[in-house]
Amino acid sequence: MSARSAAFRSATLRTGSAAVVAAAVAGTFLMPLSASADEGNPKALKTTMSAPVPSGPLTRGGATSTFDLTVTNTTAKSSSYHPWMLLDPTGASPLQQADVVYKVEPVSAPATSFSIGQQDSGWQGMFYPADTNSSEGFEVPAGGKLVWKVTIGLGTSYPTVNGDFTLRAASIQNEIADGGMGSLTFKASPAGKPGALETSFGKATPCADGESPDCREMDLRYRVTGDGAFSSGLGTWIEVAMDDLAAADLRARVKVDGTWKELKGETGNFNLPVIAKGFGAASGDHVVRLELKLGPKAQLKKLTPAKVTASVGLAEGNTYPFLSADQQFTLGPKTTTPPTSPAPTSPAPTAPAPTSPAPTRPATTAPAATTTPATGNTPAPTGSLATTGSDSNAGLYSGLATALIGLGGTAAWFAHRRRAVRG
Repeated sequence: MSARSAAFRSATLRTGSAAVVAAAVAGTFLMPLSASADEGNPKALKTTMSAPVPSGPLTRGGATSTFDLTVTNTTAKSSSYHPWMLLDPTGASPLQQADVVYKVEPVSAPATSFSIGQQDSGWQGMFYPADTNSSEGFEVPAGGKLVWKVTIGLGTSYPTVNGDFTLRAASIQNEIADGGMGSLTFKASPAGKPGALETSFGKATPCADGESPDCREMDLRYRVTGDGAFSSGLGTWIEVAMDDLAAADLRARVKVDGTWKELKGETGNFNLPVIAKGFGAASGDHVVRLELKLGPKAQLKKLTPAKVTASVGLAEGNTYPFLSADQQFTLGPKTTTPPTSPAPTSPAPTAPAPTSPAPTRPATTAPAATTTPATGNTPAPTGSLATTGSDSNAGLYSGLATALIGLGGTAAWFAHRRRAVRG
């Protein structure tokens, strides 16, 4: 597995986490966001952001804008402040660290260091007291304030599939009073319609080589709407979930230029080939033909429901998945018989079988005491016997049937025959 694939898979394993986890990105450790203020922390702070200078749109690789960030403590008790600048973009693509220019300088605040973090696919501007790690905060005195100058701009790689963005001055430790969070919206130039990425599975069908339930094929389709394109490649991680997955010995292939190519992976996890950067609406639909099949060491004994999930993220850098699609199907051994038409376990005649010879039978008919029972005294033939087959005890069962029928035991014959057939 390549380093790129391993990185994407590692990031994807965090998908579905209900809480924001601590993560290290480029040497920067991000703190979890508290669900509520810590005891003794009254959410005392208010953040405000002055109008940016210059005030015009930001261009990719062009001039930056600056603004003052002021943090005010409105209470009579000092409060800690753990800065967290959150960037909310419009458009399909998560952002890489280099996509946004970011700098923080103290105006009336202690010496400050800054860095860019990425968590849950987001872009996050961090700053903290110099010569400390990013988990350290500032102390804002009672009734006092701290001020920083923040520089913001667009890198040359800012995705053209994205548009404007909003920057919010939050706190990692939930120290901002309700309604007290400042924000600014920055325009991106040239202006365009932000795009969206869509992905979906087509219907799972039997593989081209037959109707066997041990193999299924399906399409995975990608489409971009709006203007522009991704400035990074797209990686997709496939995960198959099913009972007794280890017994499936699951294998995966994709069709590339008309040829099937094996995917590397283990225990139902596979990375699809990367979609090259520059993918956008002008590229048209990108379709991957995927095959999922039981391997030669499979030990599944029956048809088993399965679910395949495709998680999509940037192929490098900020690889946390931001989009997913899934499909359900079944897999089973080649010998599996479809359960839709089970063979009947007993005859189902439309009328009671006659208990005496048919009146049209000649009087010279051989007596019933022979080894073959008289056809007039045996149940009417049905498909059930042909389905289940016969064995060396057929004559014994026939003779016994004749005796039972003679005693008026038609029901006993059917019950005994069912037990015999079932073994």
